[in-house]
Amino acid sequence: MAKISILIDTDIFIDALKGIKSAKELFRAKEIECYCSILSRKELLSKGGLKDSERKKILNMLSRVRVLRIDDDIHRKFFSLTKKYGDRDDLFIDYIIAATAWSKKLPLLTRNRKHFEHIEEITLLPAYEDN
Repeated sequence: MAKISILIDTDIFIDALKGIKSAKELFRAKEIECYCSILSRKELLSKGGLKDSERKKILNMLSRVRVLRIDDDIHRKFFSLTKKYGDRDDLFIDYIIAATAWSKKLPLLTRNRKHFEHIEEITLLPAYEDN
C-alpha cells in the first residue's frame, strides 16, 4: 500500500505536544508520510522560554517528518499568492506554507482553516476533532 503524503501546519505539532490523541497518532502512522515547511520548524524551536525537555520533544517529532526548505518554485508560488490574495504581514508564514503545499502537490493538514480556505491553489484535509 502506498503511503499518503501530507504537509503539516505548525498547529498540528503543537496539538501533538499538548497530548491531543489524533495529532499524536498522526506522527506514529506508518501509512502517512509527513512533511512540514522549514518555517514550521523555526516557529516550533524559536518559542521563547523553551525548556530543554520541550526542545527535545520537538526535535524528536521533527525527526519523523521531512522538513522542506524554501526553493525557487516555492518562492515563485509565494509571490503569486501574495499578488492574488494580498500582501499581508500577518499571513506571511501561512502563504509560505500554502506555497509549499502547492509547489510539492501536498494536501495541507491544519486546524487553522480560516487562514487557508480561500486559497484555491491548495487542498485542505479535513481537520480532526480535539480529543
